[in-house]
This record gives sequence, structure tokens and C-alpha cells, in this order.
Amino acid sequence: MKRVVITGQGAISALGSSAAANMEGMREGRLGISSLEFQDVERLSIAIGGQIKGYDPEAHFSRQEITLYDKFTQFALLAAQEAMDHSGLELTEELSAQAGVVLGTAGGGLQTQDENYRSVYEAGKNRVHPFVVPRLMNNAAASHVSMTHNLQGPAFTVATACASSNHAMGQAYALVRSGMSKVMLTGGSESMLCFGGIKAWEGLRVMSKDGCRPFSVNRNGMVQGEGAAIFVFEEYEHACARGAAILAEVIGFAMTSDASDIVMPNKHGAKRAMTGALQDAGISGDAVGYINAHGTGTTANDRTECAAVREVFGAHADELMISSTKSMHGHLIGGTGAVELLACIMAVRDGIVPPTISYEGIDPDCDLDVVPNVSRETKVDVAISNAFAFGGLNAVLAIRAV
Repeated sequence: MKRVVITGQGAISALGSSAAANMEGMREGRLGISSLEFQDVERLSIAIGGQIKGYDPEAHFSRQEITLYDKFTQFALLAAQEAMDHSGLELTEELSAQAGVVLGTAGGGLQTQDENYRSVYEAGKNRVHPFVVPRLMNNAAASHVSMTHNLQGPAFTVATACASSNHAMGQAYALVRSGMSKVMLTGGSESMLCFGGIKAWEGLRVMSKDGCRPFSVNRNGMVQGEGAAIFVFEEYEHACARGAAILAEVIGFAMTSDASDIVMPNKHGAKRAMTGALQDAGISGDAVGYINAHGTGTTANDRTECAAVREVFGAHADELMISSTKSMHGHLIGGTGAVELLACIMAVRDGIVPPTISYEGIDPDCDLDVVPNVSRETKVDVAISNAFAFGGLNAVLAIRAV
């Protein structure tokens, strides 16, 4: 099996328009959640989110490109370009055939769907733009990233709700580790902050009207965000041969299904996913210093996740740091695991563990060290990132310092 390392990263979210800006926002414990601004927002009962304010597509893309790119594709392309630039990777024709892209998303081109449903049903138009289907399809972002960077190897999209990015990165890890690919761009992208997107989520009654407070005794729901994060996963020997700067090593991955309920989490599925990632990495639970939690801020998720952590790590659970950066950037649904991997990289590379902000008191069912409100400087050798999705789909990734 090949060793797999991360040699490039790019991101855009409510915390900033680059990976470095996102990490700085996490270190500072900055709140990226604010009032939503889009058409018909006054008709919603949920009016907050991790929205990227001041975003102008024309600052990044030509008008012709914008006709082809839904916002989730635009975010993916921006993050992918940053990741490629950061990695310093130059793709020869031979390497292009061994390089690919796997991205995660849940909503895909939801902005395009929302705009065109409005056009047909509300405005009464009988025609839509001929590129509606290429804009809204879930694989649009992966396809455009592959075309932009001439990635001729495996290219596909994973859609597993809130676990999409972790599932995608897990597949990219497997492709490089197996030797099928030398390089994979991977991560996720999401842009569901529009009237139709939020209105649908309102029906689930899991959204907070006033803020995301994971693990806090007074938490009352999740808050959505938008954006993307993309990474360059590369074969270790290939990275070393070209003198690449290595951010971290991917050492384990596991995925499980609760097979129990479409919306309620199950600690046994989460437990098996975390245990599987540790086994795949060949490490004991005591080696883990930080967990980036799924930590949505809903009563059921946070309680279930903490119970699963205690069962997996035993007495070591009291020594672990576990935080949810969703408190800062919101829940990017299919893109969230990718943004959260930045937090894990920051922990193992820089020794900075991001906080769970907006924390206001201990819930006895969530009595772990949730790094409340202020980031922490400390050595972390291994970090894991949890993603637990509706449908009972779980994906856990483990990384370590190099």
C-alpha cells in the first residue's frame, strides 16, 4: 500500500476566501454566521446562515463561464485552483492520466434549481436556459475541475448528505493508496443558501433561529453555511521526489451505515466508523489528540456523538480535545467535512486546536473537553474528522503530522 499525503489546500467559506483565511478564522474563533441576504428571505422563519457575503462571480469568471457554473461549482473551482497553486504540482501528460478528482456535495446545483423553478412556476415562463441540466447536476463541479486541470483519471461525485465530503476524501485516499492514482483532488462544495434550500430544511425543524451552539446545554439546532474546500492528495514518494511541502499524512478511513433510521443518529454506527478508522490507521485510541466533531448543534446529534466517543476511547475520552467548527462557519452539508479537515490539518501541523464557539454551559450528556470558545495551542500527533449523515451514513478520516 502507498502512503498518502496532503500537499495542497484551498477553501472558501463564511470565514474567508482562502484556506489560510479559514484557518485564521478558526484560530481566532471568529463567527461567520450572520443574517441571510437573498430573494424572499423575509418569507423564511430561519434568517441566519454562514453566507459568503460580498461574493461577486464576475470577479473570478467570465460571463460565458458563469452561464455554465452554478455557485457550488464556482466555489469548487476557486478552492481547487488554490489547492493546485499551493501544492506546486505541475501535471505532465503522463501524470494527468494518473490524476483525478472526487468531490462531495448534497444539493449540487440547488441555486440553479431554485432560480429556474421560480422562473417557470412564479414568473410563468415556458422556457429555461439550455444549460440548466449541466449546471444543476451533482457531478458538475467535479467535471469542471477535471477539465480545468486536465485530470484524466478517476473523476466522480459522492452524494451522502452531510458525510459527502468525508466519503469523497476517503475514496480519493483509497485510490492513491492502492496505486490506481498518483494524485487526486478531493473535498466538497455546497451552496444551499437560497429560498428553496432553506425552506425545505425548515420543515425538518432542526434549524436554529439564533445561532449554532454545539454541545452547549442550551443548543437548539444547526445553522447552514456555504462554500468549498479542496485538497491535493498525493502519493508520498511522488511528493517527496518533487520536493513538495507536506501538510499532513492521511492514515486511516472507515465508513459505516446505521441501517436504523433516516434522520435519527445511532451511536453504534458512529462508534464502528471511528473504530474502523483507527484500525485502518493501525493506531490505538490513545494516539488521537483531537477530534473534529460532526457537532451540528442539535440535541440528538451531539448527545449521540459524545456517547460514541466515550465508548470508542474509554478513559482516554477525558484527555481528548473535541470541537465543532460548525459553530463558526455553519453546516455546509455535503461540503462541511472538507472545510473541517482544515481544522485537523491546523491541529497536527501547527499545534492549534480550534474552539467550539458560542458555548454557554455544560450538558451532562456532552461532558467532554469541547475546547469552549477559545482556541488552544498544544501538540497534536493524530486527529480524526467525524461526519455522520441523515440516512445513517458515517465516514471518519484520520490524519497525522509528518
